[in-house]
Amino acid sequence: MLAVPNVALTFAPGYLAEDLGLFARHGLNVKSVVITGIGSANAVISGSADFAQISGATLTRAAARGQRLLGIVSTLNRPTIQIVLRKEIAAAAGFDPNATLERRAQLMRSRTIAVDSINSVIHAYVLLLARRAGYSPDDIRIAPMAPNSAIAAFQTRQVDGFAMSMPWPLQAVLDGSAVVIASGSDGDPPDMYPFGHNTFVAKPETCERRKSACVKLGKAMVEAIDALLDRPAEVLPLIKKRFEALDEKLLAAGLAEIRKGTPRPPVVTKADLENAELYNIGAGLLKPEEKLKSYDGLYTDEYVK
Repeated sequence: MLAVPNVALTFAPGYLAEDLGLFARHGLNVKSVVITGIGSANAVISGSADFAQISGATLTRAAARGQRLLGIVSTLNRPTIQIVLRKEIAAAAGFDPNATLERRAQLMRSRTIAVDSINSVIHAYVLLLARRAGYSPDDIRIAPMAPNSAIAAFQTRQVDGFAMSMPWPLQAVLDGSAVVIASGSDGDPPDMYPFGHNTFVAKPETCERRKSACVKLGKAMVEAIDALLDRPAEVLPLIKKRFEALDEKLLAAGLAEIRKGTPRPPVVTKADLENAELYNIGAGLLKPEEKLKSYDGLYTDEYVK
């Protein structure tokens, strides 16, 4: 079983590995199950899932608390998250898209911002930017909700903005109701690259006892990444089947954002994990003294060579 934190283009390579039959071609029977937020990591830790797609921030936070997982594939190496704010609110505050990130992040202060779940990589992005802008994250009202619910809440003015992965923020931008105040895929903040936004993980003993499963997963994901980067015309209709209610233009724009942060080969690196830990510390989800002294044993390139 493969645990996935939510439904988003963040997980496009995994969707493609299923829909192109790549897992099956390599002899791997994969069933994907959505387990919200950090529940995906907990599913692997508890043994109820064999693999999960999680952020490097979740991987390192788990390791700091004695729950060691092994990163075997990286499909995103920058924080591919956007924060959007209602257009009229931004205009009233004098929003300047060319202002510093710290100035733009000030616009979240005293606002209600939706995120996917508490302590997720997306929630941490909001916390990190608030702290970098010089104010307490407590000055933001956080509303955890699923992407479709966040969009509905935004449309009915129950929230002022939201932070989400692709393609959800772009929907509000394309319909003219929101502006982007921060975009990780475009380098906000620039010191968080490379960053392990999406990493396939397993327990270390899974790849020791069932090495062939990890080998097959790695091969399938290498081929899925190639399809995503090299064959966009083939990929878009497959992704459209996963997001039938969404406009094709929106999906194409979302996939373009995903490609910006898709590494080839999809190798997990030490820098991915170190920046993920600094991200956790900057967001206040990890104490500085809890930072790992070494990342040995938390990642490998063995299965994506």
